[in-house]
Amino acid sequence: MAEGEPENIKKTESAANETGEVAGDGATPTSKQESDASHIADIQSNQHLHEVETENATDAEDHDNHRRHFLPMEDYHNMSLEKLVDVLEKLLKNERVQVIRDHVESIKSEFNSQYESLIEEKKEAFVEEGGNELDFDYSLPIRQHFQNLYKEYKEKRNHYYKELEHALQSNLQTRLEIIEEVKSLLNLEENIQTTYKHFRELQERWKQAGPVPRANYNDVWRTYHHHVEIFYDFMDLNKDLRDLDFKHNLEEKLKILERAETLKSESDIPKMFRELQLLHKIWKEDLGPVAKEHREEIWDRFSAITKDLHQKRQDFIKNQDAIYQANLEVKNQLISSLETLSEPTDKHSEWQRRIAEVEKLRASFFKAGRVPQASNEITWKRFKKALRNFNHNKNEFYKNLKKDQQDNLNKKMALLEKAKSFKDSEDWDTVTPMMKQIQAEWKEIGHVPRKFSDKIWHDFKEACNHYFNRLHANKNKGSQKDQEVIGQKKQLIETLSNINFEKLEDKTAVVQNLKDILDKWHSLPRTDVDQRSINGKFYRNFENASKKAGLSKEEVDMLRFNNRIEHLSEKDDDALYRERVYLRKRIDEVKDEIRQLENNIQFFNVSDPSNPLFRDVQKNIENLKHELEVLKEKLKAIREINQ
Repeated sequence: MAEGEPENIKKTESAANETGEVAGDGATPTSKQESDASHIADIQSNQHLHEVETENATDAEDHDNHRRHFLPMEDYHNMSLEKLVDVLEKLLKNERVQVIRDHVESIKSEFNSQYESLIEEKKEAFVEEGGNELDFDYSLPIRQHFQNLYKEYKEKRNHYYKELEHALQSNLQTRLEIIEEVKSLLNLEENIQTTYKHFRELQERWKQAGPVPRANYNDVWRTYHHHVEIFYDFMDLNKDLRDLDFKHNLEEKLKILERAETLKSESDIPKMFRELQLLHKIWKEDLGPVAKEHREEIWDRFSAITKDLHQKRQDFIKNQDAIYQANLEVKNQLISSLETLSEPTDKHSEWQRRIAEVEKLRASFFKAGRVPQASNEITWKRFKKALRNFNHNKNEFYKNLKKDQQDNLNKKMALLEKAKSFKDSEDWDTVTPMMKQIQAEWKEIGHVPRKFSDKIWHDFKEACNHYFNRLHANKNKGSQKDQEVIGQKKQLIETLSNINFEKLEDKTAVVQNLKDILDKWHSLPRTDVDQRSINGKFYRNFENASKKAGLSKEEVDMLRFNNRIEHLSEKDDDALYRERVYLRKRIDEVKDEIRQLENNIQFFNVSDPSNPLFRDVQKNIENLKHELEVLKEKLKAIREINQ
């Protein structure tokens, strides 16, 4: 400050600098104004608040810094090396270098982490295959590509900041020159209108001069406004021009007050605060003083609005802190779940379940919202560590699984070779159990690599089917003896079909004829070929022949029963005993059922025999009595055989 400056000017400069406006318009501020100025200074010193002076004093990067917050951070952790390089290349091509710093560093960190993991896997594989760790050397072209892109980023960044520093110094020099020209206005020998016009041009040049280095901002701003107010004191010589300027400034400041008032209804708090900063900038940088009678009034209004908006923002920050803390708790829970899922397991199905679960947790993490700034980096690092541990353990499992699957493949290949060597054998008794054992061993062996599984299974199945199809064909063909028995059985079936019952003298002859055929049938041995098929055909023809002969169902049943037990007695006495036990048990059961139904029928109204339930019970009793008679006949037949 120039020597001999009035004390009131110093106070005005101090208040103006603290509040973000020319508080006293050239006059000594009141104690109330000083108090308000102090309050605004406190507001703007808050750690969450960018000072208006700082907003204007910062370099040209500030506006881009705002923009950077609107460039969303992508999920770089889930990208491949190729995708990371592609994204970095697009950022360098399409975005300003000062905007992408956080993105580039995140991409770099993720790329290096993935690349190091890849190198470690390659090294382990190299050593497992018998290589010496000291001889290991591996690299990918994508690594060099990434390094070239990162080098390009650093060069662009360094160039940007050099250009920025040069621009700030140039702007500083321009502003200092403007200050000198404002000072010289007092010494010009020209009419006041011309001097005032020159002053307005200098004001406009000041507005357009651009930012200066932070370290110089306050001194330059104080010096400029000090000499502007001296010029206004000089303007007292021409009251009309000064009043005209005061009027213009008042009108503009009233517009600012109106706009500031509307900000109270703004729901977007960050947007509201940014606009409040802009209004302070215009009030301070672009507008001069107003008439003395309006100074305190407009200042009080602007100060009050600023206090209200500041309180609104403070409430918002307080709520945001609570929200961020809640988000932090959610993210910590998600990370804990990730850490639990990272624990080793030896089951493929469990890893598949976990992979799906981790994808859900990862998506939930990115949707959980922001956390307190102090916890942001710690939370992010913990999250990435949990994911890395999960991927490491998962990869270790599948790497070991791959080894196990290779062992399984070798075992199945050996079984396949055995199956192929046996598939054309005719040593049925020896090879059949061996082939069944091979199939059992195949089932016990675990998975093989997917690229081999279909083919090896197809070849194994083909070899086994080839052998067993030949085995079954051989069994179906049967021995010469089987063929003779089958021929005899077919002859009996044909005999049944061709019986001429009209030539038989009486029913006794019919029954004897059918009995003779049954005796012959049961006397023939079993065969391994078509046993079930030929038996079914015989008994169908026997039923048809019996029906043609006029035998009842019960007579046919007894005929077959008697024939069967006769042959049983010849082969197995125990079989007759078991049959007798069964019949006695069944007789007792039928008797019990009859007694139960006869008891039940007493509950019906016998005067109404048309009752359908009554008729059903009677019918069941009749059927059971008929069955009882048949059972007794069968039991009697067995007793006669035993006598």
